[in-house]
Amino acid sequence: MPIEFSPAHWDCIKADYHAWWEGRLQRPLIPVHVVGRDPGRPRPDIKPAQQMAGVDFAIPPDAVVDLWDWQLSCAEYLGDAFPWVWPNFGPGVIAAFLGARPEPAPDTVWFHAPGEKECADLALEPDLDHPWYRRIHSIMEAAGRRWKGLVQVAMTDLGGNLDILSTFRPGQRLLLDLYDHPQEVKRLTWEAHEAWWRCFEALDAVLRPTNPGWSQDFASTRP
Repeated sequence: MPIEFSPAHWDCIKADYHAWWEGRLQRPLIPVHVVGRDPGRPRPDIKPAQQMAGVDFAIPPDAVVDLWDWQLSCAEYLGDAFPWVWPNFGPGVIAAFLGARPEPAPDTVWFHAPGEKECADLALEPDLDHPWYRRIHSIMEAAGRRWKGLVQVAMTDLGGNLDILSTFRPGQRLLLDLYDHPQEVKRLTWEAHEAWWRCFEALDAVLRPTNPGWSQDFASTRP
């Protein structure tokens, strides 16, 4: 059985969420996901992981989306709930695109600088040909092809400017840099800012044609 949702249901959800954001709904938003629905087909033979980085990159993007589709088909969406997925590759994944080494863990991803450099020797330029970026991009493309707007695909956690910078100047180093090298920190913060927008706009261009709304995760969802 397909995911129990429809374009007409999305129209109601969007209207109610817009009214809530504008202060016109006169009630709280109450999303209720009820699991246990029969999906009508066997579970795909893929080992799930809390972090998408923990799923073998050799598994094709379409197969990843098929697993998500099966999981979403196991639920009913009551009240203000709707089907959504989050390509979660760890907080501040832009650090990987900037050259940091990703270390997936069961419940997060750590990013390690390739070597210790002083602020003046750092330059933050994202590589949109990086394997992790290509993986996120391809999964988002596969989701758009599969669902054509039936499921909201959230933005991956790109991170914040100083969070990204702290990967390359971790711990007290960045704190001292704020005092010792404020102009270099300002330069790098703006480079992180520009890198963030470059990555966001590139991924948003994949999501926007079919996505029924935009969010990073459910807590910040806005259809």
